[in-house]
Parts: sequence; C-alpha cells; structure tokens
Amino acid sequence: MEKPLSAAGRRELIVELASRTGLASVEALAERFDISPSTIRRDLARLHADGRLARTYGGAIPAVAHPESSLRERLQESTAQKGAISAKAAELIGDGEVLLFDGGSTVLQLAHAVHDRGPLTVVTAALHTMQALSSAPDVVVECLGGRLRTTSDSMVGPITEAALERMTFDKVFLGADGVDAQRGICEADREQARLKELMVRSSGEVVVLADSSKLGVAPFHAWTRLGGDWTLITDGGATDEQVEPFLGQGVRVIVAE
Repeated sequence: MEKPLSAAGRRELIVELASRTGLASVEALAERFDISPSTIRRDLARLHADGRLARTYGGAIPAVAHPESSLRERLQESTAQKGAISAKAAELIGDGEVLLFDGGSTVLQLAHAVHDRGPLTVVTAALHTMQALSSAPDVVVECLGGRLRTTSDSMVGPITEAALERMTFDKVFLGADGVDAQRGICEADREQARLKELMVRSSGEVVVLADSSKLGVAPFHAWTRLGGDWTLITDGGATDEQVEPFLGQGVRVIVAE
C-alpha cells in the first residue's frame, strides 16, 4: 500500500509546483491533492511564514519571482522569431482598419512591418510604437494617455482604461509574458492584465503574438482572460505538444515559419 503523503511532503510539492508554473492556486492545489481548500490555505500560510512563497489573492507565488525583463532586454531576445510572427500578423491587416497595438517587443516589430502600409489608424499606449510609426506616411497614430510604466515603456492606469472604454477597434494585437490555452495571457503586473482585458473587450478580433518560448508558461501571477474566439501567432519552433492545448480550446493557431 502506498504511504500517505505527509503535510511536509505536500508543502514541498506545492513549492515545486509554484516554481514550475509561477502560481499556486488554492482551487487547483485542493483538487491536485484531494484535500479541502482550507487545508491548502493553511499550507500556503505556513510556506509564506517560512519565506518560501508569497501570498496572492487566491493562491501564492514563489517568494523570489521571475524578474520581469525590460523592453530593451526583450528587444534582444528571439528576434528572428518575432520578425516572422510580426510579418505573418501584418498579413491579417486590411487597408482602412482601426487597430489597437499593445506594448511589447513583438508588437513593436509589427509596427515596423506596417510602417509603409495604409491607410491605417493605430491606437496604442506604447511610446516605442508611437515613435516607430511617427514617420509612417499613411498611418494615423493615436495615443492612449495615462501613467508611464517605465519597464514596459507604455501607459497604464485609470486614464488609459477610461480612454479604452470609449473606443472600439477592428483588431487588437497583444503581446504576452506567457500564454496558456485556458487561462489566457500571463502578465507581470495586474494593471497591465486589466488593460489587456479592456483591449480584448473593445476589439472585434483578438490576435496574440507570442514566440514558442512563451507557450504554456506562467512566469508571473496576473492573467487576462481571452474567451474562446481568438488567434495565436507563434513561430516554427512551437512543438505539437505546445500547440495542441490551444487547438483543443478552439483557438486559431498560425505558425510563422
């Protein structure tokens, strides 16, 4: 007969799961270990007191979270893959469309890809995207105001959210720190996750640009739900194992070779 898992052993597994996924959810852990949510909460409280996990709403994250990369750092990562993804994304854009561009290095590549296209209207909260399109001859650029978040070089906060609630778009192109078939987009910051949620609500089509290293990973603890009708564009390095969960959820997947 298999020996029952001790409370200490269970807590070790919780730390391991949190380190692997970026988030330990009370509900998921209760189901995983077949115990009550109150027992899991006591485990998380103990691990928090020991300095091994940091408590969040509904769960916990590793005490030393994966550090968020700056935009400058991300611009040096997976450049060929991001170029292929942005070129494929540009094929989805029609003349005369009103587009919403998220922040991030891959969406910035898309801004460069549509620089000589048009007529187009691009609305964005990202300073680097505005700069990239400032000399575009047939692209009207509109800025969403707000508070500058220097790590991502883009605007966040209530002013940005208020502007989005009064606009609609043909398509939105979103970046991601991680993307999961069921949970959606993983973000380092709750304000950014909330902003993406409003972007999704205000757009007719939702397109997520994420290279294969971001598929199925959760480095942070804030999430944007995407619903069931959206498109994922990734690169040719994505494995069948990575792509299959998205196809199973009815997501349209485009692979940019």
